[in-house]
Parts: sequence; C-alpha cells; structure tokens
Amino acid sequence: MIETVEAPNSGYRYMPGVFQYSCGIAALPGFAIERVRFADPVPLKQGFARIAEILKAAGRPLTAFGACELRSPAPFTEEGFKAFNEIYIETLIDWGIMKDRVNPIARSNVCPKIDPPAEPSFHAFSYTVPAENAPPSFVVAGSGESVEGKANYRDHIVALGDTSPAGLRAKAQYVLGEMERRMSAFGGTWRDTTGVQLYTVHDVYPILESELGKRGVFRHGLTWHFNRPPVEGLDYEMDCRCVHRERVV
Repeated sequence: MIETVEAPNSGYRYMPGVFQYSCGIAALPGFAIERVRFADPVPLKQGFARIAEILKAAGRPLTAFGACELRSPAPFTEEGFKAFNEIYIETLIDWGIMKDRVNPIARSNVCPKIDPPAEPSFHAFSYTVPAENAPPSFVVAGSGESVEGKANYRDHIVALGDTSPAGLRAKAQYVLGEMERRMSAFGGTWRDTTGVQLYTVHDVYPILESELGKRGVFRHGLTWHFNRPPVEGLDYEMDCRCVHRERVV
C-alpha cells in the first residue's frame, strides 16, 4: 500500500513526490476536487493572483489549492528547471501550503511546440470544495519517462534519444506504469478517470491501441497536447484525473 499524507486544512491527501510537486492528490471525505481551465495561458504571477481570487470567491482558503497545469516556452535545462522550481515554490510557501520543502501540490508543466507562451504560465488548476457524499476525486501529476528525485533526469531517461516506435513504446510503458502506480495510491484505475492527457510531439499512433488502448486509457477519450515535457531529453509525458466538475474562465 502506497502511503499518502493528509493535508486537513486543504481538504485533500497527497502522495509524496519531489520538492517541486507531489505525485498526486485525492479529496478527503466530505470534499470534492474541481478543475478550472484558463481560456488563455496566464503568466505565473498573475495566475497565482487569479487563483487566489477564484478561491476567495468560492469561499475557500488558499490552502485548498491542490494541483496545477503549467505551460512553459521551451524545455528547460536541468539547472534551469531547478531554478524555475525555486521561484514557483515561493508562493506555495507564502500561502502556507508548502512547509519544510514538502510540497503537496500535484503539477504538470509542459511546453507547447506551436504558439508557446512567452513565459511560464498557468493552463489550469484544481482545488477542493466541501461536498457531502461526493464520489471520489483525484488528480495525478504529470510524469515523463525518467525516474524522479534523482540527481538528474538525463541519466535515468528511458530510451534516451530514441523516438522510433520501439523507443516510444518503452517510454509509454514506463509512464503508463507510473500513472497506474500513482492512481493506486488513491484506489484509482483507468476506469475511474474522467480525463487523460498525453504530451508529446512524436508519432505515437503505432502504440496508441497496443499500449494505451489495451489498458483502458480511452474510456473517456484521450487529450493529446502537441507539447514537449519540461526538461531537455524527455519526449513523452502523461497525467490523468478523476474530476466531476470542470469549467473554463
């Protein structure tokens, strides 16, 4: 059984990950997760301000913020990614969400190949609301084809530089397994998902049926974003969620 940690002031529990994000969150009993997508990417500083306004309007504390989906101009170097994360977590610390470099926020951060934002921006975020007798809800953070929490990503990338059908199959198998591992922490499977997102600029058609289809990923379809993962050398990323209420602002 994978251990999760309750964040009672937030209305969710989380699966510990690395300092920049957790592996995922799930609503505690009496709460539900809701997702808000911005019609256009909102730069990081302004995005945090808009999120604070939306939480306030919903009567929720800042600590109800539980997950986000970011868009960045281009993949970072390893050092650039570390530097960005140090900036990003400043607000989480200010909001009382992150303490002692333990981060409960689930996150995806990917890079559109077409029409990328000029700076790191919010695409969407999720938060908890009180909801009696609500069905379970969770958000699983994005993962690329590398083990997280190591000294670097590059030395642990599956099929580094290989975007052939065989290479992409190996990458997909790793990421699909990681999605399943993270969902299992919340008692979830592909059957429970309401949304699954894929981020790659490579041709995955040869593996869609054999790898994703056979696992049940397509239960509610697949949203394929023509985006790259956030760190140079990564080629394939996914995230998934079970969220019953979503809106666009």
